[in-house]
Amino acid sequence: MRAMIIDEFGGPEVFKEADIPMPAMKPGHVLIRVHATSVNPIDCLIRTMGPPFAPMLPAVLQGDVAGTVEAVASDAGTFKPGDEVYACAGGVIGTGGALAEYMLADAALVVHKPKSLSMREAAALPLVTITAWEGVFLRARIKLGHTVLVHGGAGGVGHIVVQLAKQAGATVYATVSSEKKAKIARSFGADEVIHYKQEDVKSYVDRLTGGKGFDVVFDTVSGGNLAKSFEAAKLNGEVIATVALGQFDLAPVHLKGLSLHVIFMLIPLIHGINRSVHGSILRDAARLVEEGKLKPLVDPHEFRISDVAEAHQLLESGEAIGKVVLQAAP
Repeated sequence: MRAMIIDEFGGPEVFKEADIPMPAMKPGHVLIRVHATSVNPIDCLIRTMGPPFAPMLPAVLQGDVAGTVEAVASDAGTFKPGDEVYACAGGVIGTGGALAEYMLADAALVVHKPKSLSMREAAALPLVTITAWEGVFLRARIKLGHTVLVHGGAGGVGHIVVQLAKQAGATVYATVSSEKKAKIARSFGADEVIHYKQEDVKSYVDRLTGGKGFDVVFDTVSGGNLAKSFEAAKLNGEVIATVALGQFDLAPVHLKGLSLHVIFMLIPLIHGINRSVHGSILRDAARLVEEGKLKPLVDPHEFRISDVAEAHQLLESGEAIGKVVLQAAP
């Protein structure tokens, strides 16, 4: 089959087209004909940095997939050829990725895609939805009456967090970098937007919470931004981080009695545990999509899978609006 592979780690230019063997069927797996896949920051990190999470070279990257079932192992549940599905199912150590004509996926990770979404739209959802869902419902258990601050409210994970937190009954605040992104965050349900380049943390905490801080701060930016999240959280509040690589001063966490939740949604893929949880999340998310309560934000740029280098460049430029999606050639 045709695939876009890497045989070294580095910049987007390392991608190249190649003929590779079809994946051999495994127990409990389904073979998916790939219609679309989306780029996530972790895909760029794996492409650049390699181990410990990268598949062995030569490698096929990217985990998000939407497509049709081509073949099914005898013990892979009720899937049948022709079923339209979506998942985050590979692109890391021990798995194949979606930058190919076919992708072999653990059936526990795969669910029927929402019928109301195109393949392109469905491919934008898996990783960001699982990440957001874990933070909103499984870690912080956001509920009616909570105040929730979402750093990066118009981003890939952020726009999903805004929608799920609203579904849970929270009042949602979102930080943004521009008026264009402010409009996006509002369109997905944010009650208030904060232009973080124009207002410091103390100012908006005083203005919006009377100086008390937010019940939950969901930091989709993380890294150096975590200090701002600690500052914005209330006493005994909760901070959810999607990236916590580096060294941080945890004194504010101690002095405020904060709970810090780090979300690394690739753990089930990398370690082979609790994969059915991801399937369950995507099944519930599909129901919300069909009820009109959840929708993806897809960047308007259109790419074929063979254009993966350009797609990675766009995501890394910071100029993408929503998820960058690649489609199979017609």
